[in-house]
Amino acid sequence: SLAIGHQYSSLGTQPIPCGSIPGLVPKQLRFCRNYMEIMPSVAEGVKIGIQECQHQFRGRRWNCTTVNDSLAIFGPVLDKATRESAFVHAIASAGVAFAVTRSCAEGSANICGCDTRHKGSPGEGWKWGGCSEDVEFGTTVSREFADARENRPDARSAMNRHNNEAGRTSIIELMHLKCKCHGLSGSCEVKTCWWSQPDFRVIGDYLKDKYDSASEMVVEKHRESRGWVETLRPKYNFFKAPTEKDLVYYENSPNFCEPNPETGSFGTRDRICNVTSHGIDGCDLLCCGRGHNTRTEKRKEKCHCIFHWCCYVRCQECIRVYDVHTCK
Repeated sequence: SLAIGHQYSSLGTQPIPCGSIPGLVPKQLRFCRNYMEIMPSVAEGVKIGIQECQHQFRGRRWNCTTVNDSLAIFGPVLDKATRESAFVHAIASAGVAFAVTRSCAEGSANICGCDTRHKGSPGEGWKWGGCSEDVEFGTTVSREFADARENRPDARSAMNRHNNEAGRTSIIELMHLKCKCHGLSGSCEVKTCWWSQPDFRVIGDYLKDKYDSASEMVVEKHRESRGWVETLRPKYNFFKAPTEKDLVYYENSPNFCEPNPETGSFGTRDRICNVTSHGIDGCDLLCCGRGHNTRTEKRKEKCHCIFHWCCYVRCQECIRVYDVHTCK
């Protein structure tokens, strides 16, 4: 269902014909037909999730590359139950919840709006006002849509459900009060405040930290009345067990150094690397020990800018030369 954001990335707010969306399971198709007016927000949420994934992994060997000619828009990368799969499911589910919640607060849909539960006098000097964002509605939509295909009694569905919920939980964890002052000459005699989501970059940073500390699990099989059921348990008992806020995985990631169609790795040849960094974006690690090439690149930039009264800025155009380092 990640393909919905990829396929309809330029739709804007136009209604999406449900039957034309490839890859939806019956429950998602019913959801789409029942709640068509919020489907553009669902598509927008998946899109911003993919964009945030690409930002967070821009300096990593796997940089969240999408594939244009496939429903599996990351290629075979998500076929494995790896950390990368965990992050993608979490950020996409968070994106759907975020976009739907924001759309409701902006009045884009008739079936939802502001969160009306926050009323009364909560504290000295301020009162509830504005439009508190109804994150409960947004997370419910994300849960109904994103989890619809995760109904199998196997380990991968259990992992995906857990990581989807971790993505949605991140928004609830990061909700905060926004306030506006009222009074003479900008004084703050009274403030009206409302619950607001953070910028999505804050959510991306939060989930990236969860990716780095993701918990490795092992698969256990249980015999139940409906047949064999797979569940997950922590691989290492001496580590703290993962909570609903943490990401989980149970298969190791490939190293993504060389192109490999089976794993979806594009390799790191010709990737730009940071020659001064000792981290994963540095030329030593990103290039997997193969070394790097250096070339010079001329770029036009504005320079010697002067502010003129009143009111404009006039700049000159300078040519600057940069060294660009790429992996061999």
